[in-house]
Amino acid sequence: MQQELPARTNGSAPTAPALARDALHTKMEQLEEQLLSKILTLQKERQAASTDHSQQQHNIEKELNSLQNRVTELEHGPLGYSPPDAFKVTIPVQNNYMYARVKKSLPELYAFTICMWLKSKALAGIGTPFSYSVPSQANEIVLLEWGSNPLELLINDKVAQLPLSLKDKAWHHVCVAWTTRDGKWSAYQDGEQRGAGENLASWHSIRPQGILILGQEQDTLGGRFDATQAFVGELAQFGVWDHMLAPAEILGLANCTSHLQGNVIQWDDQAVEVFGGASKASFAACEEGRKA
Repeated sequence: MQQELPARTNGSAPTAPALARDALHTKMEQLEEQLLSKILTLQKERQAASTDHSQQQHNIEKELNSLQNRVTELEHGPLGYSPPDAFKVTIPVQNNYMYARVKKSLPELYAFTICMWLKSKALAGIGTPFSYSVPSQANEIVLLEWGSNPLELLINDKVAQLPLSLKDKAWHHVCVAWTTRDGKWSAYQDGEQRGAGENLASWHSIRPQGILILGQEQDTLGGRFDATQAFVGELAQFGVWDHMLAPAEILGLANCTSHLQGNVIQWDDQAVEVFGGASKASFAACEEGRKA
């Protein structure tokens, strides 16, 4: 009977640190499985919850988001971006529950400029990169491209059509600016003014203390999202100013010769929460966005 030979090894036996690392990895995998199982359970609970965004549903969303962030930490290490604006929000699927929320609200505004980097992966319209809703008006400020319709800027439910083209699945720098005086507005793509007009919600003031959502259009304050109007893709460097930026300032942001920060809303990891499966990842807009 042939004697069975011991298996050949390449090198020495595993060291104690290697064994400890393997044990930790196994433990992390087990914990991740447990977390994923709980996420599935919570998703089922959310689907069964009433559609009126009750406190129970809010609690489920919050716990689900916390667990998903924990899974991300297990997979990629603790989140933390340096500088704090060096991240993007990814919304991988077009549905009515993936989104990001800016924790800070807007003050009363008589003018604004809103800028961002975005990369749409939609097959038709890009959906809703952002929406700002207040208790008395769901469409206080909305940027929306729905189906085959053109891109629109809504202010107090009044509409201006924007001649921007963002469907090529590439990164673009986008700005919209408005003032209550005669309702003047302008729209920029990659630093170039593509459209301008007036009589858009003339003499209206943007109402404060609303909810600012990235990736979904709000039909009620903070909710009742419609999957057909959802954004799918990536967003970064969302900023808000309380005045109309000059064309040269917008060009500087787009070509990365300026790092001007919004004086109302700044893009900051601690100020943006993701929900429903949306996620954050490291991103340097002026490196990746420009070369895309």
